[in-house]
Amino acid sequence: MQRALFTAATGMRAQQLNVDIISNNLANVNTTGYKKSRVDFEDLLYQIIKAPGTEAAAGVETPSGIQIGLGVRPAAIQKHFTQGIFMLTENPLDLVIEGEGFFQVATPNGDINYTRDGSFRLDSAGQVVTANGFFLEPAITIPSDTTEITIGIDGTVSVLQGGSTTPTTVGQIDIAQFPNNGGLLALGKNLFAETTASGSPTTGTPGENGLGSINSGYLEGSNVQVVEELVNLIIAQRAYESNSKAIQAADQMLQLTNSIV
Repeated sequence: MQRALFTAATGMRAQQLNVDIISNNLANVNTTGYKKSRVDFEDLLYQIIKAPGTEAAAGVETPSGIQIGLGVRPAAIQKHFTQGIFMLTENPLDLVIEGEGFFQVATPNGDINYTRDGSFRLDSAGQVVTANGFFLEPAITIPSDTTEITIGIDGTVSVLQGGSTTPTTVGQIDIAQFPNNGGLLALGKNLFAETTASGSPTTGTPGENGLGSINSGYLEGSNVQVVEELVNLIIAQRAYESNSKAIQAADQMLQLTNSIV
């Protein structure tokens, strides 16, 4: 009975973590560029009472044996980098990557981080920055007398200055791609960092060599499906209740055993 108590307890802890991840997904349903997470579970060690294939008698093998599982634990929490919905904003500095890739962002400590959040803006010096003031990499500065900004699908940034009718190219947006997006380290603030698991990034011009193209005037919404998360929440809640009932049943059986003794 004690084994049942500990086994069911691992199930309750696992479902609590599952609810935590689902809650975070739902909390970020309106976060620009957010990628939903999922918990992957694995079973724990088994207590082998009788190994499969054990010889029961001369020339007779046990077909399955007796193996008692000891519960469950989380194996990984992985991000799903499927495309989110596109939302029209008509702001030329709102950008989406249609396909694979990440925008590159330079943080104050000199590190390069990566994001799918393309809601850029200008700082007091005319530099293109994120909502937290981090610079887009490569750095792009928009002249103060700019009257119109145009960003092409290949990342070319052009402006019209003053009364001019001829566009001037002021920069090029490059994007990065990783061998394993799931290995990126989530930093918060819609940023990811490179790790050994993600592999080294390959940077290049949008629309070339497997990289996605850039669309100006749109933002990529979260890829969280509310209905799907609510269904997962119900399943997790019922699994939690079932494990708690297993603990209650084991407790009642122990109580009955003690009363007999």
